[in-house]
Amino acid sequence: MTPAETAFPRLVAHTTRLDADIDLITVAGAQGVLFEQSGAGLAGRGVAMRIKLPIGQDRLEAAAELTHQTLSHIETHDEVGLTGCGPLAFGALPFENDSPGEMIIPSLIVGRSDDGARWVTTIQPLDGAPISTEEQLQTLETPKPPTATNPTRFSVQAMQSPTSWCYGVAEAVKAMSSGSLDKVVLAREILIEADAPLIVSEILERLRIAYPSSMIYAVGGFIGASPELLVSRNGDVVRSHPMAGTAPRRGDPAVDARQAASLLASSKDRDEHQITIDMVLDAILPFCSYVDSEPEPSIVSIANVHHLASLVEGRLSLPPASVLSLVAALHPTPAVCGWPREVALELIQKLEPFDRGLYTGPVGWVDANGNGRFAVAIRCAEITDNQARLFAGNGLVAGSDPRTELAETQAKLQALLTAIVRP
Repeated sequence: MTPAETAFPRLVAHTTRLDADIDLITVAGAQGVLFEQSGAGLAGRGVAMRIKLPIGQDRLEAAAELTHQTLSHIETHDEVGLTGCGPLAFGALPFENDSPGEMIIPSLIVGRSDDGARWVTTIQPLDGAPISTEEQLQTLETPKPPTATNPTRFSVQAMQSPTSWCYGVAEAVKAMSSGSLDKVVLAREILIEADAPLIVSEILERLRIAYPSSMIYAVGGFIGASPELLVSRNGDVVRSHPMAGTAPRRGDPAVDARQAASLLASSKDRDEHQITIDMVLDAILPFCSYVDSEPEPSIVSIANVHHLASLVEGRLSLPPASVLSLVAALHPTPAVCGWPREVALELIQKLEPFDRGLYTGPVGWVDANGNGRFAVAIRCAEITDNQARLFAGNGLVAGSDPRTELAETQAKLQALLTAIVRP
C-alpha cells in the first residue's frame, strides 16, 4: 500500500435504486445536509468522513484537490449511474479566506433527479460489518418533536441600528467617489431568539413552499433558500446564474409588474448587474472552449423581491475542471463582495461590524468526478438551539441612497423571518 493510500480511511460506497419516495428534508433531519431545487436534489445524514480544509488565499483550490483525492479513494459500486450517485462531499464554506471550513461525506445519501429517478448511497468502512440499506433507511423514521415544543414567542433584534447601517452606506458611497471602487456589498445582521428550540426541518419545509424555484440548502444548522446559482458542472457543461440588482415586491400584481419593469430599465441596476456578469465570464473563460451569457438580463421574481439575472453557460476544455476549481475562480463575485475585489473586501472589513461566517460563501456538493452544484449562500440563517442569526446585504454603487438600500435589505430578510417567526 502506498503512502497516499494510507492517508485515507478505507471506505466503500454502494448506490442502488430506491423505490420508496423519501422526503429529502426528512433525510437531512436537524443536523444533516440538503441541496434541493424544484423537488430534485440530494440529502445526507451521518458522517462517513470530514475533510478539514486549509485557510488562506488558495484555500478553495486546495479544497478542490483534497476533496477529489478523498472521494477518489472510496471504493464505489454504483448500480444507477446518474450525476449525484456514489460518494459525495457537501459543504458550506466561509466567505473569508482566513476562516476554517470543511466538507462532509455523509454515510447515507438519498437523491432524486429531475425525471423522478431515486437512489440511495451508503458509505461505510470497507472492513466493517455491513449495514444494509434497509437498516439505514429505518433511521429516517424518527418522529418529529411534538407540537407542544414548538416556539410560540420570538424576539427580533437588529445587531446594528438602521441609522448606523445607513451611515456605513453613505461612507461606502463617499469612498467610491475616488474612482478606485465600482461597487461594494454591505450586509446587516439580525438575531432571533425563541422561547423553545427552533425546528430546522419545519423551517426548511416552509422555505420549500414559499420559494419553490430557489435552492433549499442545509449543512448542519446553516440553512437557506438561495435563488442564485454560483456554478454547476455536469460533464463538460458549466453554468452560472448570477444575480445583481434588486427591487422589493409588494404583493399587488400591478404594482409588482411596474416594479419589475422599473428594475429592468434602471441604469443603476443594469450597471451593477453588468459588473457581475463581466467578472463571471472572465473567471470562467480560462476553463472553457466556449462560454457566453444571455444578451440581456431577465427578471427573476421570488416571493418577496425581483432580481436582475443572466444565465452564463459554457463548455469546459478537456479535462474538465472540478466544480470546486470553478468555485475557487468565482468566489466572491461582485454580487456579494464588490469590484475590484480586494478594494471591496477592505471596505467590507472596515464597515461591517460582524464576521459574515458562512453567509455569502459557496454552499453545495461535489462528486469524485468533479461534477456538482454550488449556490451563493444568501437568504440564510445560522440556527443554534433557540437562536437564529440572519443576514442580508445590498450592492452599492455611486449614487446609492442609504434609505432605499435599507428597504431592500429588509425585503430580503423577510425570506427567513417569515419562515422562522410564526404567529
